[in-house]
Amino acid sequence: MEHFEEYKKQGEPEKSQKAENWGVAIGLQQVDDLTPSKYLIEVAKDNIEGKISIDEAGEQVSQYYKKNPAKTLKEHKEKEADEVSARIAKLLSTHTFSFSPAELISIHKALFSGIFDDEIAGKIRTYDITKKEPILNGDTVIYGRADNIMETLDYDFEQEKKFNYKGLSKREKVERLAKFTSGIWQIHPFGEGNTRATAVFIIKYLYTLGFVTNNDLFEQNSKYFRNALVRANYQNLNQDIYYTMEYLNKFFGNLLLGEKNLLDNREMQIKDSTMSGKESSQKSSQKSSQKSSQKILELMKQNPAITTTELAQLLNISRRAIAKQTALLKEKGLIRRIGPDKGGHWEVLNDQK
Repeated sequence: MEHFEEYKKQGEPEKSQKAENWGVAIGLQQVDDLTPSKYLIEVAKDNIEGKISIDEAGEQVSQYYKKNPAKTLKEHKEKEADEVSARIAKLLSTHTFSFSPAELISIHKALFSGIFDDEIAGKIRTYDITKKEPILNGDTVIYGRADNIMETLDYDFEQEKKFNYKGLSKREKVERLAKFTSGIWQIHPFGEGNTRATAVFIIKYLYTLGFVTNNDLFEQNSKYFRNALVRANYQNLNQDIYYTMEYLNKFFGNLLLGEKNLLDNREMQIKDSTMSGKESSQKSSQKSSQKSSQKILELMKQNPAITTTELAQLLNISRRAIAKQTALLKEKGLIRRIGPDKGGHWEVLNDQK
């Protein structure tokens, strides 16, 4: 990330490592279209320069948003980006690790406690999910069923533990690790934040395996990483589209083998026979957004105390999508929140015309 390039070039190992950690932490926010504030960049620089510890950096960010509560959608997105970035930077600064589903769950909790609802942060989801993907023209990956997430996670981790890498070429090892990453991501054990939690887990796992990773890839190409995971877990036989590890293997080849594969999101876009993928995705998104907004208003009228998690479950969309919709409805003056997030309620001020 250009904000920290000067520290990487200075050649001081400690500053360089801190700069890399912050770069990865901030870059990973791109997977959810989040951008950190200028304030966070300054806090990160203070940490890199040794003026404050990583714990103090996280505390400063937390206190900043207690004094300056987010109000607009942009501010809410910046708050999430800032707080999660600080937490990722802290996790990457330590080398403690345990290869287990419990570690993945612990990472998710560390990243998202107080940011997502208590029912989401560090909790295995209890409901099935779909997510409209732009590169799939609004279609979704088929994620793991809610009723057997832990069994599936346990199985994948056990298979990886038992796997014997001895005798494999470097490329075969890397492709095996890419496949494992794809598998646990497809399970999507949490309601939100799966890609960021998976990325942090994999970075730490690779370190324990002795790999020297080019983490600039996560910093600069985190959106490609997520889209590659999508394509690795999507097929549509009717359209002759099949699961493919091609794109994820390119990413891991650059990450672990020093390859120079071109990482272009456009090559992963599913072609639409009637219109461009971008047009199709935009139209589908607009229609879906309008319908969701109206349903949210109706549900809030029926139950003013309804939570964002309950809305997400009832509408079968992500909690992030609900948060985006409610923020937009607030900005339009259609709803307002009375009282705190916990114990408060919604008031519908006006119907959409």
